[in-house]
Amino acid sequence: GKTTCIRMIMGILHPDEGSVSLFGADPDEMRRTRVGYLPEERGVYRKMKCIEFLTFLAEIRGIPRFEGQKRSKNWLERLGLGEWADRRIQDLSKGMQQKVQFIGTVIHEPELLILDEPFSGLDPINQDVLEEIVRDFHSRGTTILLSTHLMDQAERLCERVCLISRARKVLDSDLEELKAEEQTGVVVVNFEGSDQWLKGPEIDHIDELNGELHLILKDGADHQQILKRGLESGAKILRFDLVRPRLHEIFVRHAGAGAVGDAGTPKNTSLGFQ
Repeated sequence: GKTTCIRMIMGILHPDEGSVSLFGADPDEMRRTRVGYLPEERGVYRKMKCIEFLTFLAEIRGIPRFEGQKRSKNWLERLGLGEWADRRIQDLSKGMQQKVQFIGTVIHEPELLILDEPFSGLDPINQDVLEEIVRDFHSRGTTILLSTHLMDQAERLCERVCLISRARKVLDSDLEELKAEEQTGVVVVNFEGSDQWLKGPEIDHIDELNGELHLILKDGADHQQILKRGLESGAKILRFDLVRPRLHEIFVRHAGAGAVGDAGTPKNTSLGFQ
């Protein structure tokens, strides 16, 4: 899946066939100086002080020690860890340790940033902070490869998506173009009264999101027939809008409903996003 692919890019695993190149060249030197990699597994040198750990990471990526210390202090302040600079990493909470590891990933201002599930385990506030930093890097021209199983997160952050299901790529496209090309219609409804009118042949399945129902239509289905049936049923229809499908619906269409678990997240499925 996605993590296996990333590990091959980073040289941790070697492909059985084919080869990997970065920036059009052998990847070994490129990985150290031009790539920032945040693995899915969290790992820090717990007995080192935060400032020492980050300065060390900067040095092994070719940054002079004084400059590395300066960058480390600036990043720790930016992420609300300035007071913890001289504390051992083992004294920090898991979320704080994760932010330290993120700083170590970006401290050398990489041209390519590879993030494998970077927001897992963070509270919503810190997720927003790191998402904003990712957007900032992107605005400055950094190429970002983001691996996540959260499709709403991918829609917020990504311009291009690659969907991997059961170790096979099922989609690889610009996100907006993908939504525009999808033939499956989605109708968002909100109503009061009986739901019997939603049991017609036009509807493939129904998702619930934020208190509203998303009707996923079959190919060629006429949504006006659903509306007509609803009005005839006597239901009080508060909303009935034909919208572009969400990435979740696109994924289900291409990977199959069996690839999604009860919570609406991929089951035995990997999702990679750029």
